[in-house]
Amino acid sequence: MPGFSHGTVAVQGSTLHYVRGGSGPPLILLHGWPQTWWEWSKVMPALAENHTVIAFDLPGLGDSSIPSDGFDKVTTAKRIREGVQKLGFTQVSLLAHDTGSLVAYPYARDYPNEVTRMAVLETPLSGFGLEDFYGVSFHLGLNQTVAPVPEALIDNDDVSTYLGWMFSGARYPDRIDQAAFFQAYASPARRGAGYEYYRAFAADATNNQANATKRLPMPVLAMGAEFTFGPVVANSFSQVGDDVRGVIAPDSGHWIAEENPQFLIDCAELFFGPAGTPAPRPELATCVA
Repeated sequence: MPGFSHGTVAVQGSTLHYVRGGSGPPLILLHGWPQTWWEWSKVMPALAENHTVIAFDLPGLGDSSIPSDGFDKVTTAKRIREGVQKLGFTQVSLLAHDTGSLVAYPYARDYPNEVTRMAVLETPLSGFGLEDFYGVSFHLGLNQTVAPVPEALIDNDDVSTYLGWMFSGARYPDRIDQAAFFQAYASPARRGAGYEYYRAFAADATNNQANATKRLPMPVLAMGAEFTFGPVVANSFSQVGDDVRGVIAPDSGHWIAEENPQFLIDCAELFFGPAGTPAPRPELATCVA
């Protein structure tokens, strides 16, 4: 994309790939599964008008190297934080989706003075509601199954079928660059790394519950899509944060950044922008900084 550049930064146990552009206060973007930094491509140019936007590939995914262990979200958050600091930033805002939101939480919880604001999209938190949805989609169970079960069941020829089925649940599947993500998970090693994030869910839940007294002090925007999680995201994060603002992304399924990018841009510009800027329309009221 014009105005953006690729880079890598070495962190303990991994090398992180990122895409960076813009100028201003740093805004860190963390993607979900089965995606990469590319899920943010429709919103990054607008966000970069007022922020230094840095979209990371999570360790093991996209073009980041695959660590030998440490796919729990606390370890992943430490790796992302190390990458952020090596890029020269000590205080950031976070915008995260799906698995990325599960990483953003311990980042903000364990380093509260380093996170000014956080927006989490389309997932309840492990230990605080995510488990209630394991029966909604079989991938949540399959991906957590001990190795090498999912690795053996999903081979290279099955990637477009499996991930295509995932994306078919979108409100607007054609708005998602599915081919890019099929390619990103064409490697068995990349698929295995993705499964490891799910296999760590139980440990994540235990850690989150044990540390729930460390309540999030910063403003948290908890966004659910109209046709998937809706208010569930805010209900979950309200159990661990003191200033959680729930918002519903209209006319969107799970992949808000691609299905309704303009709403996400409008909301993010308010939430991460100057305090007191009025919402231009009612559905953005809780996005105001």
